[in-house]
Amino acid sequence: MFPIRDHNPSGRTPYVVYALIAINIAVFLSYWSLPEPEIQRNVYAPYALIPARLSQGEGYATLLTSLFLHGGVMHIFGNMLFLWIFGDNLEDEMGHFGFLLFYLACGVGAGLVHVMTAPGSTMPTVGASGAIAGVMGGYLLLYPRARVDILIILVVFFRIFTVPAWLMLGFWAGMQFLGGLGADPNQGGVAYWAHTGGFAVGLILTLPIWFRRGAGGYWNRNSGRPPHPQGQFRYGQSHIPRVPRQK
Repeated sequence: MFPIRDHNPSGRTPYVVYALIAINIAVFLSYWSLPEPEIQRNVYAPYALIPARLSQGEGYATLLTSLFLHGGVMHIFGNMLFLWIFGDNLEDEMGHFGFLLFYLACGVGAGLVHVMTAPGSTMPTVGASGAIAGVMGGYLLLYPRARVDILIILVVFFRIFTVPAWLMLGFWAGMQFLGGLGADPNQGGVAYWAHTGGFAVGLILTLPIWFRRGAGGYWNRNSGRPPHPQGQFRYGQSHIPRVPRQK
């Protein structure tokens, strides 16, 4: 299950989202074709987040540099897809510079949470997931009932459904929390606590905007939906047009 779009158009061009996607892709392509030992030695070793190094008071810059590294094609594709879908609305709310600071703060916060859960780990950690999790947390607070189209794939079953953002993002956040409870943070794999921490940081940093909008009153005015006509439809199976099969 993964999202393919939301029904929540932004009011301004999301230049920061575009730039972040372009930079992440450019950085990934710069080392993607290198042999794995060379990537480990020349890319991950100096620029990835290594908790044990931070615990010794070194490598603080990697809290930022690690946000622009990815471990594979599907890793970067998934992260950039989520940023593309959910980032434009927060950039619209926060402004270009404000959103950039928010994104980086979520990434740093996610990295620090990861370090706290595995302070002695020497496993390099890479990816923008923590920062993007923060974007998702902020989106959930501001637009809990925005419509999100998700593609569900079960073996040979493919179907697009439209669900409220709180269901999709809440499910994702819950899975990260449960995954963190069952995973060894000192081993490789998904950095569940970085995701969980980034999500929480993003939600907390978006609270001032939510309060300025009227907090619960902001939700009540639009029933938690975005304040424009495109956000006022029902949920269910998506109305994306189907292309007829050719005989």
